[in-house]
Amino acid sequence: MTIKFGTDGWRAVVGKDFNKENVETVTKAIGKYVFDNFGIDKKILVGYDPRNMAAEFSMQCAEMLAGYGFEVLYSKSVIPTPVLAYSAKHLNACAIMFTASHNPPEYLGIKFIPDYAGPATSDITDELVYNLNAKFSGFGKGEIRQYNFKPDYFAHLQKLVDYKKIRELKENIIFDGLYSASIGYFDKILQNNDIKFETLHMYHDPNFGGGMPEPKPKYLKELIEKVKSEAPSVGFANDGDADRFGVINEDGEYVSPNEIIAILLMHLKKHKNYEGSIVKTVGASLLLDKVAEKLGVEVIETAVGFKHVGEAMRKFNPIIGGEESGGLSIQGHIPEKDGLLANSLILEAMAYEGKSLKELQKNLYDFVGCKFYNDRIDKKLENTDEIKPVLEKYKSMTALGSFKVKNIDTKDGVKLYFDDNNSWVLVRPSGTEPLLRIYFESDSVENIELLKRLIA
Repeated sequence: MTIKFGTDGWRAVVGKDFNKENVETVTKAIGKYVFDNFGIDKKILVGYDPRNMAAEFSMQCAEMLAGYGFEVLYSKSVIPTPVLAYSAKHLNACAIMFTASHNPPEYLGIKFIPDYAGPATSDITDELVYNLNAKFSGFGKGEIRQYNFKPDYFAHLQKLVDYKKIRELKENIIFDGLYSASIGYFDKILQNNDIKFETLHMYHDPNFGGGMPEPKPKYLKELIEKVKSEAPSVGFANDGDADRFGVINEDGEYVSPNEIIAILLMHLKKHKNYEGSIVKTVGASLLLDKVAEKLGVEVIETAVGFKHVGEAMRKFNPIIGGEESGGLSIQGHIPEKDGLLANSLILEAMAYEGKSLKELQKNLYDFVGCKFYNDRIDKKLENTDEIKPVLEKYKSMTALGSFKVKNIDTKDGVKLYFDDNNSWVLVRPSGTEPLLRIYFESDSVENIELLKRLIA
């Protein structure tokens, strides 16, 4: 097979393309990269999520790296991606995470995390791909040390989040472990700070309970029911490797990542005196632009994918960086998405305001003066040759039905901003298949439906 490094590493189906030989090839490529750029004395951390064969393949990788001569710190147990990423920065090491994040249970992946603790940028993944066919035998015998990465990460979170304040919350906190890597981490953080909470699905299952390791409403039905039946409650869940978050408010409603990022921007600015910009992707909501404008905060927009958000965070040191698919991080943390931090900050925002999450959402919309609605459709094409002509067509558009095009952005596909100042359409290729992802936003559901009909 052709091994491809996407925005979050290489992923494939276990027992098919994700096999011993390909893990060996990818490990060799990473080992050579680390040696060529940092030398044999650079430590390499290796961790894994709860997926099928993740522990076995990660140990294979660790043994190979030690054979090359590296000192390898190997996680004693299942670890979330953000914890391993933070440890890379803290220990001035590179890291390799065995995870397929929110992908279906049959997948596994390898994610390379450089010592700056964010996703590998394109120049790094290009070098890794080049190394797949290169020779590398290393320099003698290194060693593998079993390592507990929890204490340093927990100590760091204690500095970022006021857990003492969270103890004042009157809401019942319900944490859905979702069989994921967040188990033993988010619950432990709350326990360590004497914060009461209830739980669901608190064991690691490679099949994720027959669902998907994705904190979206259709996989959080039991959490939603529990939140509704035990009022007033708020619910939290994370994806397979705990870098994404899913939040349920007191009415049992899913709170969108766009709303969460906006609420946290307001909170960090008002209560914690953070200064700086906000980094968001081109697919994220205008809600963030409107909040930023009212707060006097500059908006830095990137292409879709946390790889780009992380790169901008390293460059601009913003208050917060986030994306519409449920990833965020903040100033003083790492340029990588962290679902454990996100959960904690939402509780902190509620505690500082002395308000429910539902009330924080209302405050947000009162502050902005309107509500936004989003949707996305995927449009299949016959082949990838069709992508360019379609994008060219959108680039030359001056109107879509009665929606007049005000300006066009081409940093990632084609984004049409309309002259009502509250609506846009983004058309971008998937990057892996002949597919266009088409995003819609407007201040009414009727407009969204109309735009969808006009595009189709």
